[in-house]
Amino acid sequence: MRHHLSALVLLATAALLTGCGSTGDDHRLTISVATFGDFGYESLFREYESLHPEIKLVSRITEFEEHHTKLATQLATGRGAADVVAIEEGYLPQLRQSSSKFVDLADLGALSLREQYTPWKWEQGLADSGRTVLGLGTDMGSLALCYRKDYFAAAGLPTDRTEVGALWPTWEAYAEVAKRFSTTKPDVGFVDTAASIYTSMLNQAEEGYFSRADDSFIGDRNPRVRAAFDLAGKLAEEGRTARLTPYSQEWTVAIRQGSFATVPCPAWMLALLRNAGGDENKGRWDVTSVPGGGGNQGGSFLAVPAQGKHTAQAYDVAKFLTAPEQQKRIFLETGNLPSEPQVYRSPEVLSKTDHYFSDAPIGSIYAKTADALRPAYRGVRDFLVRPKFTAALNRVETGRQSIADAWQQAMSETRGDLK
Repeated sequence: MRHHLSALVLLATAALLTGCGSTGDDHRLTISVATFGDFGYESLFREYESLHPEIKLVSRITEFEEHHTKLATQLATGRGAADVVAIEEGYLPQLRQSSSKFVDLADLGALSLREQYTPWKWEQGLADSGRTVLGLGTDMGSLALCYRKDYFAAAGLPTDRTEVGALWPTWEAYAEVAKRFSTTKPDVGFVDTAASIYTSMLNQAEEGYFSRADDSFIGDRNPRVRAAFDLAGKLAEEGRTARLTPYSQEWTVAIRQGSFATVPCPAWMLALLRNAGGDENKGRWDVTSVPGGGGNQGGSFLAVPAQGKHTAQAYDVAKFLTAPEQQKRIFLETGNLPSEPQVYRSPEVLSKTDHYFSDAPIGSIYAKTADALRPAYRGVRDFLVRPKFTAALNRVETGRQSIADAWQQAMSETRGDLK
């Protein structure tokens, strides 16, 4: 879920002081749940506690990168991890290599939950060639595109979401619209950052830097990677971006100030835009289809580290938080798209509109492509490679390198690290 909700959350320092599986003064068993950002669990925690008065749930909330970095350290040292931990899908390939550090949820009955999930989401949560259930799926990141209706009107562009979506069947068409927009609104970035476009394009491809067949590096010969880099780089080079770091404090402020007109928008990002934009931007945003069609960006899992003292109770909490009725409630409250077909096909989800986003039919927009979602293959070493190319685009964006030179440097650094 939510790639990087860092700008919108506070560190739950009190939770960090509470030991995993400890009992507090009220003699309840404490189960800690570590997430990166607000997963919409606060009311669910209270409900679970009312159903299980012997349990106290404590939330640990940290920033995206910090959360996963700390988790890796906690797994390596065998101490400090929460009883239940969230893992973003991009980190799964890396953490599958440490599957022995997690409880195999199949041993606790998780195989009975298989039919709840869309098949690809269930398979993402497996390890050891499908023999181990590493985690239970939370949401998924079906892609759409959010845009500022007021800016489109000022630029002489259509504002109706169907007409806007028709402007960009492809990313090349999107770049042409960016050019038109910039001639009339030169003080506003058409998109927040080149990295947003690059990431979205890669997430629509079957493979990125690594081969699905054998996990070998193919970034230097995969045409989808170079095409995405060149298109995003050209937007940056031509000054069509707001030159922001996604999910940073600066990015959050820019949303409120209206510094950019569009952003690729997975379902989980709606809460980010809503919270950052505030009431003064209500009704200025709308949601439409993304260029290229489809794609998954983000989505998470809840896993149970084996170092915990109360793993059976932790699993029960994870099962409750990811159950269909809870996924439905979270979607209706926050917009995080459920990963369970019985939920995203339900009338309540399909009919859901969002008043903040000009009453956009977010249920049908995001659920429409859910059945067809197939996440791009990441590869075990993707976490080493991807940052080099987003950093390269930043150098283009800030005028420090040409597109060609930035690509060559990123490729050279990648080959060096993969030796």
